[in-house]
Amino acid sequence: MTIENNSVVSVNYTLSVKETGEQVEQTSKEHPFVFIFGTGGLLEDFENNLRGKKAGDAFDFFIEHSRGYGVRDEQHVVMIPAEAFSSEDGKFDEENVKVGVTLPMVDNDGNRLYGKVMEITAEHVKMDFNHPLAGTDLHFKGEVLEIRPATEDELAHGHVHGEHGHQH
Repeated sequence: MTIENNSVVSVNYTLSVKETGEQVEQTSKEHPFVFIFGTGGLLEDFENNLRGKKAGDAFDFFIEHSRGYGVRDEQHVVMIPAEAFSSEDGKFDEENVKVGVTLPMVDNDGNRLYGKVMEITAEHVKMDFNHPLAGTDLHFKGEVLEIRPATEDELAHGHVHGEHGHQH
């Protein structure tokens, strides 16, 4: 079987930064990345590079940042008043709000965002809401482990069930 739309695909890969070789993510044969191919939930170029491959096939490809997680946008770096991170008694949350920590936040429309704390002053917390890999050219190298047709339940729910997938 080859990888095509509505296939459940298991891959083992290493993701690294193209320019530096710094490893960003690594799966394993015991804990592969398992997904339904062609449902639009992954980077388009990731899927394009896997389409048509068979179990046992190796892959090694690059995705330019503009086709990956986009260009870093300085408008996504914002200053948030420090009191937004204070408890009802006015005490700043020093335990959870630290430089380098990524925090879940909610915007004015109720959308969940994740921001990395860049700097803390008495007045503001500077946060970066860019994707952590924005502006980064990606290098994927790995192998296809397994391919099977997705079940009707998996397609209806939009995720893989069973081993390495979602359990209901």
